[in-house]
Amino acid sequence: MTTPITNLTPVSVILPVLNEGRYLEVTVGAITSQNHDGPLEIVLALGPSRDNTNQIAEKLAEKDLRIILVDNPTGKTADALNRAITASKYPVIVRVDGHSILPNGYIREAVATLARTGAVNVGGIMAARGETLFECAVAVAMRSKFGVGDASFHVGGVEGPADTVYLGVFLRSAVTAINSFDPRFIRAQDWELNYRLRERGGLVYFNPRLEVTYRPRPNIRALAKQYFEYGRWRREVARSHKGTINARYLAPPITLLGTLVGLISAPISPLFLALPTMYLLFNLLGSFSLLLRNRSWEMMLLPLILATMHFSWAWGFITSTKRVTANQ
Repeated sequence: MTTPITNLTPVSVILPVLNEGRYLEVTVGAITSQNHDGPLEIVLALGPSRDNTNQIAEKLAEKDLRIILVDNPTGKTADALNRAITASKYPVIVRVDGHSILPNGYIREAVATLARTGAVNVGGIMAARGETLFECAVAVAMRSKFGVGDASFHVGGVEGPADTVYLGVFLRSAVTAINSFDPRFIRAQDWELNYRLRERGGLVYFNPRLEVTYRPRPNIRALAKQYFEYGRWRREVARSHKGTINARYLAPPITLLGTLVGLISAPISPLFLALPTMYLLFNLLGSFSLLLRNRSWEMMLLPLILATMHFSWAWGFITSTKRVTANQ
């Protein structure tokens, strides 16, 4: 018999941590200051960081006995999450990333949502907020339909069932019943896990009040790499789970291919420039709309940022090679 979820239910907060020296102390501080009424533990799965992340983690663990450190030698996110789940002990699992910051009341609200909805996973909005000029512009793009489409965990929406949510607060029993995260997925492992939860009849639930601060990538190269990997591994999910691709996912690769064909074929006829021109107008219109809404000069970077996000994702999707041969 499953124990009912209440505001006193113990929770395990798990974090995959790699090269997060810049934000780790703030991230952990936001967790330890939560107002959840029940017991709480924090499990940090430490990868082979190249900065001072692990030293910071050790100092944090010395100061707070609720913090548990586990080794993650591969540095892969899915491995880190699975090792942290194994090392944790409580019935509710709260996933947090090393560069995300929980608002006070997040765990209380998430646990209450689990209790009233009967969901196996609840989550909310990936509220991108930058510190530098570049990061601020990326944050605006990541929270707009021009940048990422209509995904509710990016742009918000009505509370209710969802395909996937940002991070996630899970029932341990539901996650362990499907063997936790699939370690073969370098990216998109959260989307893939939520797919398997839903396939078993579990409810994945979006609550817009669960808004978590996310720090964007600091430069164009890091942003391009991030979105390239997103596109690559989203196609791998589509290969592994047939029928999970829709028009929203196909739009970027079709646009990129059309733009390339148009530019290459332009010497034959100017008509081939139609699609590149359409994308350029879409990009500029979206950027101008966001500029008017935000009224900040860093928004002048938006045309470059939007094109980087769109085309990096598209190129990753197009060039993705088959890596996963069978489902867990």
